[in-house]
Amino acid sequence: MDDTLLTVKQYENARLEYDAYRNDLEELMQNNQGNVMSSKVEEARRNFTSHKEKYEKLRADVAIKMRFLDENKVKVMHKQLLLFHNAVSAYFSGNQTMLEATLKQFNIKLKSPNANSPSWLEHAMF
Repeated sequence: MDDTLLTVKQYENARLEYDAYRNDLEELMQNNQGNVMSSKVEEARRNFTSHKEKYEKLRADVAIKMRFLDENKVKVMHKQLLLFHNAVSAYFSGNQTMLEATLKQFNIKLKSPNANSPSWLEHAMF
């Protein structure tokens, strides 16, 4: 996740640089209409090309990383739904051991019905 955020920030910076060099090149091209290509135009074209390549590479990297995050999200949701289904099935079938095992995977501690834990209001008063 952190790697993806770093790549997105790099992508944003590359986009700004790409736009700046593109605007510089367009401005120089408009000013040099009909004139022989000057060294400034050639330098601007090289800078534009290199930053365009960098921008396109980072855009592809961001797309790949976002696809991986989406796939991971789907896998996690699938696992959580399966655990939830198993817990509900165990609860309604009365299978206490299966319910406890499923809740352990959720990292939830099962409270016994006879436990006299104080309410949130009682906690606040003490």
